[in-house]
Amino acid sequence: MTESQNSPSLCEAADVVVLGAGPAGLVLATLLHAAGIDCVVLERASRAHVQTRARAGFLVPNTVRILDRHGLADGLHRHGRRHGTCEFRTADGRFRLDYGTLGHGEQHHVYPQQNLVTDLLTRYLDRGGRVRFHTEALAVHDADTPRPSVTTREPDGRPARWAARYVAGCDGRHGAARRSLPPGAVRHLHDHGVTWLGLLAGTPPSLDAVGYALHDRGFAGHMARTAEITRYYLQWPRGVPADAWPELRIWDELDLRMRAAEYGPLRRGPFLERGIVDLTCDVVEPLRHGSLFLAGDAASLSAPAAAKGANLAVLEAELLAQGLVDALARGDMRALDRYSDQCLAHIWRAQEFTGWLTRLLHAVPDRDEGPESPFHAALRRSRLDSLRTSRVHQDWFAENYVGV
Repeated sequence: MTESQNSPSLCEAADVVVLGAGPAGLVLATLLHAAGIDCVVLERASRAHVQTRARAGFLVPNTVRILDRHGLADGLHRHGRRHGTCEFRTADGRFRLDYGTLGHGEQHHVYPQQNLVTDLLTRYLDRGGRVRFHTEALAVHDADTPRPSVTTREPDGRPARWAARYVAGCDGRHGAARRSLPPGAVRHLHDHGVTWLGLLAGTPPSLDAVGYALHDRGFAGHMARTAEITRYYLQWPRGVPADAWPELRIWDELDLRMRAAEYGPLRRGPFLERGIVDLTCDVVEPLRHGSLFLAGDAASLSAPAAAKGANLAVLEAELLAQGLVDALARGDMRALDRYSDQCLAHIWRAQEFTGWLTRLLHAVPDRDEGPESPFHAALRRSRLDSLRTSRVHQDWFAENYVGV
């Protein structure tokens, strides 16, 4: 990377500099700190913002096992809820899958990501971990050498430099780690051609299941978050702003698409948050570039239909922590050398299932025949019928739905 025109006035160091205080960065830093590795987390936002960023809250069993293994699941077990049912609603009727009794018999834990991040951050700081809030990472330098560094903008606006032995980029798809990748990095991008309006409603759930509604007007989704908060999604015209419709119109549309007249009314309440979500996927290969490693959303991003992002982030953080501890404490580089291939195997499997579920839930645009051709519509009906009637198909769904 090209050096900043302003020479850094502050110089600091850590063996591992972690960019980003999301699930990946905090799990990684916590495990490194517990192993006696000198590390620091650089986060451009405030602590209050980090602890209130609303994200998906479905944690798969492997994620819970990782958190349990390292003593990080106390809040999850106290306040989270087990969940093992989803419901599909279509013009042909509705059916439920108790996926917690299918496949390997495993369920999700529902625990809002901001609560998990708060738990992780509190634990890390209480044990003496270092986090620099309001510190924006600008670029990673010299990643192809044993002494990389990160230039930052400090809270007071001054430039600074962090020297490191390794840098972990956990700062998302638009962060400094991604911006600092060498020309040899490959970025795979795919747009599913679907946009959601994401809604956080201040109202109790209306279903005791995840609700997937398929309608001629588009997809609608219902996902419980807490006893008082529910997440809804509406398939939305791309380019239309999130505030284009008043609340009453949105609730009426949710009622229509979820067939509330047939299956019971939705509990209405104020919308606490609205946001536009374009269903895209994004994978970087490889995940290691010399001394720079990618994890979490910096490594890959998947469409939210199957809620894989935070679960992949925790898995990657544990694998990267193991590799960095082996390298720094014992000089053993084997786990770091395997890191990229191991993670990409999980990432591509998650991408495949997420793509399958996205295509199941949404009409596939057809250039010649409009929003969805009769052929593709018939294929979707056949897939849904197979999912409703075939135990083999149901077991496959359950294994992939709760797996990474």
